[in-house]
Amino acid sequence: MDKIIPQTGGCQCGSIRYRLNATPSMLYVCHCRDCQKQSSSAFGMSLMVSLDDVEFLQGRDLLKTWDTRGDDGLVKRCAFCRHCGSRIYHGSVTANRPVSIKAGSLDDTGWLRPVAHIWLDRAQPWIKVDPREFRCFAEEPDDEQALSAQWRQQLAQE
Repeated sequence: MDKIIPQTGGCQCGSIRYRLNATPSMLYVCHCRDCQKQSSSAFGMSLMVSLDDVEFLQGRDLLKTWDTRGDDGLVKRCAFCRHCGSRIYHGSVTANRPVSIKAGSLDDTGWLRPVAHIWLDRAQPWIKVDPREFRCFAEEPDDEQALSAQWRQQLAQE
């Protein structure tokens, strides 16, 4: 598991650079409307980490934030590059809660393999997810601890 850390990433224009200094707690694919809009695609990939484990190497002062409500009704703070608009992370406004680093902002994405697909009731109709390969949830999963455990086990096997 330690072989993947640290990982670096940044925004599309290169103004913001960061390093993950701890193993993320999980990675999942989210099909909610917010993730579809923020990614300008059919889904988003969320790599869950503590914001304390994200070290900004350059451009932290270029992060712009705004708040919205997610499909679950909770306030979500979104952080993106003020120059190119690339989303870097989003998460709860409550302290000590993990944030979702946008997995595509990593320099190396080859090691990423999500453990689940969530909000499948909002997925585009052409998306077909094999439930034998991924855990599938119509909405938000009730037990994120189980997904975190599966993620850690998956990383340990690689």
